[in-house]
Amino acid sequence: MPVMKRPAIILLTALAPVSWGTTYAVTTEFLPADRPLFTGLLRALPAGLVLLALARRLPKGAWWGKAAVLGALNIGAFFPLLFLSAYRMPGGMAAVVGSVGPLLVVGLSALLLGQRPTPRSVLTGLVAAFGVSLVVLKAAGALDPVGVLAALASTASMSAGTVLTKRWGRPEGVGPLALTAWQLTAGGLLIAPLAFLVEGAPPALDGRAIGGYLYLALANTAIAYWLWFQGIGRLTATQITFLGPLSPLTAAVVGWAALGQALTPVQVAGMALAFGATVAGQLGVRASAPQAHPSGHPNPRLDKDPAGPKVPVLRR
Repeated sequence: MPVMKRPAIILLTALAPVSWGTTYAVTTEFLPADRPLFTGLLRALPAGLVLLALARRLPKGAWWGKAAVLGALNIGAFFPLLFLSAYRMPGGMAAVVGSVGPLLVVGLSALLLGQRPTPRSVLTGLVAAFGVSLVVLKAAGALDPVGVLAALASTASMSAGTVLTKRWGRPEGVGPLALTAWQLTAGGLLIAPLAFLVEGAPPALDGRAIGGYLYLALANTAIAYWLWFQGIGRLTATQITFLGPLSPLTAAVVGWAALGQALTPVQVAGMALAFGATVAGQLGVRASAPQAHPSGHPNPRLDKDPAGPKVPVLRR
């Protein structure tokens, strides 16, 4: 596979959060109401099975457990919480809560990767969180507390999954396609029994809903997560998480342009503050190229992150 330059890797990885930013509009405008578990199931499991058929590779040994954990964090918990927040409050607002992701990743990277947080990363994370608080507090009368908590929990789940994916990497000889397939399938299988127990039989679907689910399963999930996990293998955890604001930015633009969702001046200022802080954090990261491994994969033992010294990390 040709070696891509870092700007190209960042650009391709960024397509994932841009795609995820459309999730809220698709959920509220095309899908059956109040079915977060069923929606998460149809988004994850079909995409996982399709990718699994393409990859034609199953986990081995300890990777059965690792794939289950990553699938639970990145998919099984994240999807239902994400859709719950999307059903209960405006999409732009739900997505803006995700701006606390960089701060969570900075903290988790210190705990799990041994990477000391830099003052810049902490400051930008705090400023982003402050911007989010302006949006949420000023909209307290309109926002559902359960929706806010669900959005925060989904962000925490995805942040933990991102850091663990970086820590564990992937088995030698296994590509991002197989890793994505494992996680989507594991997450979908986790959601399936909950969806039927909590929400009952699947709802009747019209052509509009079927189109929405196809978009979510293919473009928004199979392709987007393949790009995302490929980016995690080539970029630092800090770089990855600072691409996250592209999702709320896309959601806010779609909500304003297509759904007529209004924002107060204070909310707009909070969004601008959060987005500006996370963009500044992305621009402040300088990453060196990963060391090569004889198999063609990055070095399986060392990962150098600008936020800290070299630490032992199991790479893909």
